[in-house]
Amino acid sequence: MDEVSEKELFETIPVRKAVAALAIPSIISQIVSIIYNLADTFFIGQLGNPYMVAAVTLVYPWFNLLTALGNLFGIGGSSLISRLLGSREHKAVKQVASFSFYGGIAATFLFSLLSFVFRVPLLRFLGASNDNFTYAQSYFLWVVIIGGIPTMLSMTLAHLLRSEGHARHASAGMMFGGILNIILDPLFMFGVGMGFVGSAVATACSNLASMLFFLVIFHRLKEKTALSLSIRDFSMKYIRPVFSVGIASAIMTTLANASNMVIVKLASGYGDISVAAYGIVKKIDLFPLGICMGLCQGFMPLVGYNYAAKNYKRMRQISVFSWKAALVIAACFVICFFGFAPWIMQAFIQEAQTSVLGASFLRITCLAVPLTAVNALIIYTMQAMGKGPQATFMTVCRQGLLNIPCLLLMNWLVGLYGMIWTQLIIEALMLPVTIGMYAVTWKKLVN
Repeated sequence: MDEVSEKELFETIPVRKAVAALAIPSIISQIVSIIYNLADTFFIGQLGNPYMVAAVTLVYPWFNLLTALGNLFGIGGSSLISRLLGSREHKAVKQVASFSFYGGIAATFLFSLLSFVFRVPLLRFLGASNDNFTYAQSYFLWVVIIGGIPTMLSMTLAHLLRSEGHARHASAGMMFGGILNIILDPLFMFGVGMGFVGSAVATACSNLASMLFFLVIFHRLKEKTALSLSIRDFSMKYIRPVFSVGIASAIMTTLANASNMVIVKLASGYGDISVAAYGIVKKIDLFPLGICMGLCQGFMPLVGYNYAAKNYKRMRQISVFSWKAALVIAACFVICFFGFAPWIMQAFIQEAQTSVLGASFLRITCLAVPLTAVNALIIYTMQAMGKGPQATFMTVCRQGLLNIPCLLLMNWLVGLYGMIWTQLIIEALMLPVTIGMYAVTWKKLVN
């Protein structure tokens, strides 16, 4: 994107068109990514073995910590880059991009190494049983250990591209990896005869291909972008402003995964059928939430740019429009999931007990989607403005201080279904907190 069109996009194009220009490609890439996550579960479910589905469910929260690392360096870096662009500090943009790239590689290498060393006690801690441990370990080795760095980098590079307005390139890279995974899943599992392991190999290969795609994009854009992946531009100078914002997203993802780990661990006490049912429902529930995250990723550069440029009126218009759009999207999914839950579950697994239990779970979890969308969008708005401490506070309250204790309490009081109701309770409690925090911040800006 050249300088003129970038300026128009961030400053003068009508809010709806500007949000759509960045958010629609991001939403499409999120949909493709979710579909490939669903494809993994779908094709594994066709093997008719609930222990395999349970194994993927156990590993997924730990695998998703790679998203936390991608958000730490990607969202933290992209938020700062958007604000630097708004204040016309183009030289600093190169240093922030380089730090996000190489810092992410180093952190993910350490994460994957430690995960490999402690894989056996870690999988037991996550709830692996004797029946599913072998499946869980093989999936874990491919997607976390071997595929760790490519998975993290593909997300980080996509965030960096969006920060400068290259939403189409960012989305193209994510879609390329997702579509490739959908193709490779049945090819490796059934065509090559690798079975369950083929799904894990397909995920690792598709994320590697996505990373390589982004590197090619960066090479082609190097004369047209302020971003840089050169080691010569690497500097620790911006570690604090990057982490102050990125840590909120990283904590959000980490605590959400911790909550999932707690649920899976508690659900494993009710048997592998419960774990498998919850795992499928969690993947389906990612669909509306992923679309809202795509909306977040699209509107963040616009909010950050206009905040730094002190165009607060446009910044607020962008935020409010995005929140309204998210509510409409979420409401449509609630209607769909609540009405068609049994048929949706049967599409993923024909085993009767898992399907019936999962349909009940899905009807409960979908009720929290609208509240989750609004809370997340407000937190992302605060991040885009560089309000890292406030965003971190809301995230910790929502995902840590309330969620995990409530999970344990509801399991003790109500049992299995109590855990499923927990998300709705937490989001309802947090909604006035997030709205109040944003209102206070906005009042300070106006004054």
